[in-house]
Amino acid sequence: MRRFFLLAIALLTLAGCQSAYYSAMEKVGLHKRDILVDRVEDARDSQQEAKEQFKDALERYRSVVQVEGGELEERYEALNNEFEASENSAREVRERIEAVEDVAEALFEEWKQELGEYSNASLKAASQRNLERTQKDYRVLLQRMKAAEKRIDPVLDVLRDQVLFLKHNLNARAIGALQGEYRTLEGNVDQLLAEMQRAIDEADVFIRQLQRNQQPR
Repeated sequence: MRRFFLLAIALLTLAGCQSAYYSAMEKVGLHKRDILVDRVEDARDSQQEAKEQFKDALERYRSVVQVEGGELEERYEALNNEFEASENSAREVRERIEAVEDVAEALFEEWKQELGEYSNASLKAASQRNLERTQKDYRVLLQRMKAAEKRIDPVLDVLRDQVLFLKHNLNARAIGALQGEYRTLEGNVDQLLAEMQRAIDEADVFIRQLQRNQQPR
């Protein structure tokens, strides 16, 4: 049900600013904290999907350059399709991270402003500690996600170069020339998958901590 409201209101406020979007969400009972959880989940899921896509792309590359047989044109098309799918996955990962950053900034800004509204010093101090703890956890999460994102471009660069080369050199010699890049690509993909898994694990930790520590707002 929450996802339905998120989609419906996002469509209604597509032409407006983010503040209007968050205000509209609050009217249906979804606060920035809730949106942050949803967006972290989306970012985590996009990275999980990207992991599978890049593994598929590596396997396709291996089959193109190391497996005998098959029409060269078909092998090029298969590799190009994997490259394009990988680009789409990378774009999705980046967009999801940006969405997390946007709502996190809005949440923390609102939280800081509301600290000035307390009359009870004890409650204010407790909220301040909770804010600082949440910000610390968020910085770790963002660092993990950014580290994984940085590993994407080296993989895409290798795939792009090989696809472009193969496009204009559809012959057995070209296939042989691509074989030397397999280990480079494999190493880059392995590093990417490891970083993404760390980001995925950190997202799960952050969600649990946020849901446990954050008081209803």
